[in-house]
Amino acid sequence: MSAVREGVRQVMAWLHGWTGLLLGWVLFVMCFAGTLSVFKPEIGRWMRPEATANADPLEAIAAASNWLSKNAPGSTGWYLTAPDTRMNTVEVAYDSGGAFLYRALDPVTGAPVARETLGGEFFYRLHFELELPFPWGRLLASLAALTMLVALVTGIIAHRRIFRDFFTFRPAKGQRSWLDGHNALGVLALPFHLMITLTGLVTLASLNMPWAITAAYGSDVAALYHEMTPGVVERAATGTKAPLAPVAPMLREAQRRFGGALIGRVYVLNPGDAAAVVTVFRSDVGQIGYTPGEISFDGATGRMLGEWTEARPAVQAYNILYGLHMGRFAPSLTRWLYFLGGSMLTLAIATGLVLWIVKRRERAPLSLGNRILERLNAGLIAGVPLGAVAFLLANRLLPLGMAGRAEVEVSAALWTTAAALVIGAALRPAIAWPLLLGLLALGCAAAPLFGPIFTNNAALIGGNLVLLAFAAGLALLVARQIKRLRDPEPVRRRAARAAA
Repeated sequence: MSAVREGVRQVMAWLHGWTGLLLGWVLFVMCFAGTLSVFKPEIGRWMRPEATANADPLEAIAAASNWLSKNAPGSTGWYLTAPDTRMNTVEVAYDSGGAFLYRALDPVTGAPVARETLGGEFFYRLHFELELPFPWGRLLASLAALTMLVALVTGIIAHRRIFRDFFTFRPAKGQRSWLDGHNALGVLALPFHLMITLTGLVTLASLNMPWAITAAYGSDVAALYHEMTPGVVERAATGTKAPLAPVAPMLREAQRRFGGALIGRVYVLNPGDAAAVVTVFRSDVGQIGYTPGEISFDGATGRMLGEWTEARPAVQAYNILYGLHMGRFAPSLTRWLYFLGGSMLTLAIATGLVLWIVKRRERAPLSLGNRILERLNAGLIAGVPLGAVAFLLANRLLPLGMAGRAEVEVSAALWTTAAALVIGAALRPAIAWPLLLGLLALGCAAAPLFGPIFTNNAALIGGNLVLLAFAAGLALLVARQIKRLRDPEPVRRRAARAAA
C-alpha cells in the first residue's frame, strides 16, 4: 500500500509540474492582473487625480444621461455604473460610430473627465481576456483556470508533509529554498486559492462547459439569456425618434421599490427611440450575490414596465459564486485579504516556474529548451509588473488632450512587457533579473512623483504608499542580487562541488 501511495504521489508531482509549466505564464498574467483588480475603483481614482467632484449617485446618473443624450444619440445602448464610496465618477460604456467606448464621466457635469484612461478597467479586462479578441482570450483564460485547479489538487496530493513544510524555510539552499517558498505561498492561502480558481471557472462556465447549454438551447443564445434574466425588458427599436424622459424620477422610484437600497447600474437600451428601455439594478455592494434585483421603465414616458427580484435557488447559487470571485461585497479589510491571497498565488506561480529550472540545473546541465525557459521566465515575471508600472507612468506623462490617450497607455504597457521579454531572452539570467527588477523599482518610485504628492485623496495617498513600499522591497532584492553577482564565493563553491 505504501508503494502504491508513493507511486500516486510521483504521478501527481509529475502532473503538477507539467500543468504548471504549460500555462504557467498565462496564469501569472491572470493572477497578477486579477490581484490588482481587487482595487479596480481605487486604481481608477489614482489615475484620474483631477476628478475630485462628488455627487449623489442619482444626480450623477442623471447628469451622465443628459451628456450621453447630446453626444451619443445614435448608440444602441448606454451601460452606466453609479458612483459609490470607492469611485466618484460615473463609469459608462456605449457604442458610437461602430466602436465600443469606455468613459469616466464627471458626477456633476456629466462630461468626460479631463484625463482619459481605462484605469483599473485595464487590469480587470486583462485578467480574463488577456488582451485577445473575443472569445479567444476568455477561452484561454478558462483553460488556464482549469489547469490551475488541476495544479492545486495534484499539488495537495503529491505533498506528503504539506502543513509541516509550511513552517519550514531554509535560506540559501538552492532548490530546497525555492521549494520551501513555493510550498509556504501555496499552503498559507490554500482555501482562498481553491475558492478563487473554482469560482473563476464558474464565471466562464458557458465557455468551458457549453454542452448543457447546447443541448437545451442549441444556437438560440437569446433564449438562454432571457431565461437567465427574465426581469430584463427588451424591445426592438422602432426607428421613431423620441427624447428620453427625465431619468431622475425613474431612479427615485426604483430606489423606493428597492427599500432605499443604493442604485448600482443603469442600462438604457435604444436611447432616443420610442422603444427606449431604462433598467435600474440594485447595487451589489454589501451583497455577495450578484444582481439581486432590477426594475425596467419605458424610456420615452418613464412608466414602469417590470420589476424582478431573483429568487431561484440555482441562479442564486451561481450569483453567490460569481460574487465571491468578484469580491465587490468585501469591506476594506476583506479586500486587503483578497489582495494578499492573490499576491501569494501570483508568487506561488512565479516560484513554481523558477523551481522547474532550479531543480533541473542542480541535477545536470540545462538543456537548450530549459535555458530558453529560464531566460523567458526573467523577461515575463519581471516584465508583466514592469508593463503595469509603464501603464501608470504613461497615465501621468501623456498630454491630457491627446487623441486616443487610453489606447496609448495600454500600448505602453504591452510594448514595455514585450521589451522586457526581449531583454530577458538576450541577457543571461544573472544580469537580466537585477536589471529588470531594478527598472521595476525605479518605475514604482517614480510614478508617485509625477502625480499629486500632497493631497487629501485617500486613493492617491494609498496608491503612492503602495508603490513606494514595492520600490523599497524591490531595491533590497536587487541589492542582494547584485551583491551575489559580485561575490565570487558561490562560484568557488560550485567549482569545488564539481571537482568532488
